[in-house]
Amino acid sequence: MTVVLWIAAGLLALLFLAAGGIKVITPREKLGASPNMTWTEDFPPGVIKLIGALEVLAAIGLILPGLLGIAPVLVPLAAVGLMLMMIGAMITHGRRGERQPIVMNLVLFVLAGLVAVGRFGPVPFS
Repeated sequence: MTVVLWIAAGLLALLFLAAGGIKVITPREKLGASPNMTWTEDFPPGVIKLIGALEVLAAIGLILPGLLGIAPVLVPLAAVGLMLMMIGAMITHGRRGERQPIVMNLVLFVLAGLVAVGRFGPVPFS
């Protein structure tokens, strides 16, 4: 189970590090031109940068604390943070009538939930 949790956390970390990094460094206008990022039209640039920064921090929080053994409780807390972000993403896409992205948000929510439950519960870091 530990290996499964590391793989899940690693996949989430890679995905959110990339997605968050793009949101942090790319201007809103350029993001909005992408067909998968039209939701950015509904938010001010500062909020988009904040979302990106939180995604990057969560990605780091999924890996480094467990790897270094320093405050490993941050791993499931980062996973819970991503779950909350995915709830917000599903609400945003639902309001915009975008059904397809909700499926991906739901998959990421479940994956983050696996990490959170696993690390809070039966397989915590020792």
